[in-house]
Parts: sequence; C-alpha cells; structure tokens
Amino acid sequence: MKYETAGDPVSGCKWTRKTTGKIARELKRIGIGASANTVGRLLKNMDYSLRRNLKSLESGLRNPPVPHQRDQQFHYIRAQIKDYAANGLPVISVDTKSRELIGPFHQHGRRWCRQPVAVLDHDFPSDAKGVAIPYGIYDFCRNEGFINLGTSRDTSEFAVASIRNWWKMVGSAKYPNADQLLILADCGGSNGYRTRLWKHQLQVTLADCFNLFVKVCHYPPGASKWNPIEHRLFSFISNNWVAHPLTDYETVLKFIRTTKTSAGLKVRAVLHTKKYQKGIRICDKQMKEVNLKHYTQRPNWNYSIGPVKNVN
Repeated sequence: MKYETAGDPVSGCKWTRKTTGKIARELKRIGIGASANTVGRLLKNMDYSLRRNLKSLESGLRNPPVPHQRDQQFHYIRAQIKDYAANGLPVISVDTKSRELIGPFHQHGRRWCRQPVAVLDHDFPSDAKGVAIPYGIYDFCRNEGFINLGTSRDTSEFAVASIRNWWKMVGSAKYPNADQLLILADCGGSNGYRTRLWKHQLQVTLADCFNLFVKVCHYPPGASKWNPIEHRLFSFISNNWVAHPLTDYETVLKFIRTTKTSAGLKVRAVLHTKKYQKGIRICDKQMKEVNLKHYTQRPNWNYSIGPVKNVN
C-alpha cells in the first residue's frame, strides 16, 4: 500500500485506487490469507473509507472569474437582496431542475416499505410517457416556491413564461404595490446572461405586460450551488420523491405540492403543456428595442430591463 496511497494533509483522510479484492489476492501471493471483507475492515481501522469524487474544482469555463470578482458579485447580490427586501419588493431565485422521465423508472434513494417497487431495468427515453421539466421560482423573502412543470423543452422562452405565470398567479397578489422585481439566476442555461432570447422575453412578456422594472443578478460561472433555489427548494423536492417512480404528471405535481419543511416552506405547482422550439434567434434590431441597462458592477452579470413605454 506504500505506493498506492493518497491523502489529505489537512484532514488526514487517506484513499487508495486498489480494490479490496485485489489487495486480498496480493496478500495471498505472499502467504497471508485474508478475504476482501477482512481487508475492508483492516483498511477502515487504518482510517481508509469509501469516498465519492468531490466536485470542488472549477474547469471548462471560457473566462473564469478571478476570486475577487466572485466575491464582489456575492457582496453585490447580498446588498441588492437586503435593499429590495427592506422596501417590500419581491426577490426571486430561478432555475431549471433536472429533467425527469415520466413512467416506471428507477429513482435514486431508499424508503421504508414492505416490498420493493418494480421499475424498468433500463431508463430508455423511448419507454417514457413524456418528460417533466420543472422550472422553479423561489420567493426569497416569503420562503415560498412555485414550479412551472413543462412538458416540452427548457428554452429561454419557457423560462420567462414560467416567471410570468408565477407573477400572474402568485406574485401580483403577494406584492400588489410592487413595480420592481429582482431575479437571481445562474450564468448559464435557459436564463443565462449571454442569451438574447432571455432578455428579449423579459422585455416583451414581463416588463411591458405588467409595467415591471426587472433587475437580474447572475451568480458567477461555477457558483450555481449558491443560488438559493438549489438548497432552499429543489433539494427538498428531490428528498420528497426519493425512491418513488414518477409514473405520471399528477404524481410529480403531488410530490412537489406536498413538499414542506420545518421552516415553513410551501410550494405551488402547475402543469405547463405549451410546446417550445429551440433555435429561436433574436436579431440586432430586436435587441435594440430592449430597454436594457447595464450596471458598473460586473455589467454582464447585473442589468435591468424596464417597460418600453417608460422610456423618455
């Protein structure tokens, strides 16, 4: 094991790339009889343990932000949240949860039951009744969630339609006097900061329709784990349907709607069956019609879109 061991110099955690079976076979060759299970117990006594890979390294980013830029953005977002909340204005965190196949498919995790639930042995999309694409809106100040359950594609048009549905069904009633909205979003995906269709739809279907001044703050690339919706809404929904096959859309909606926490989280969910197409392009002329304002603090990540009729 001398040359097959690695470890963390701070925590003292050690690991090896050899399996217990391989170690047992090598011990047998030198005259030491030990089963793989015995090897496992010995390794545990030597402070080894089974470990998964830890996703903590950033890679694949075209222009990775330097540490001080990330810190500046986190401080800026925190200040914006405090400012909006202090004035009784809505702050929402948005993102798309992972797509789910509808049908008798395997769901990770375990639950207490008398008999295991039988599911298909392979997760072939061709065997699915459809797909569920949950786009989430988390009300930061009220600890309330809203899921727009799509059945088509995760596009920028779908993302903004989801926020629009939240505002029509929930937001406008909870904040009847609000004329401003703060949106916290990841840097990529259907609500990415580079996506023209995202900004165009915010203008046409949200800002103009409801006379709303919409401000968007994006979390830095590789920092989606800090987006509040991830750990304040999506994680609890996943725990609620753990080991339960999502056999139909009503089952998905039921698990979402019954998601609760000791901190008082409430979640509302609606089915959204409109079909969306990929590849919609917004030309330069259309972008010039967007009442877009960039801020000096990381302008690509922080911008606002106001109603066009308010432009002087």
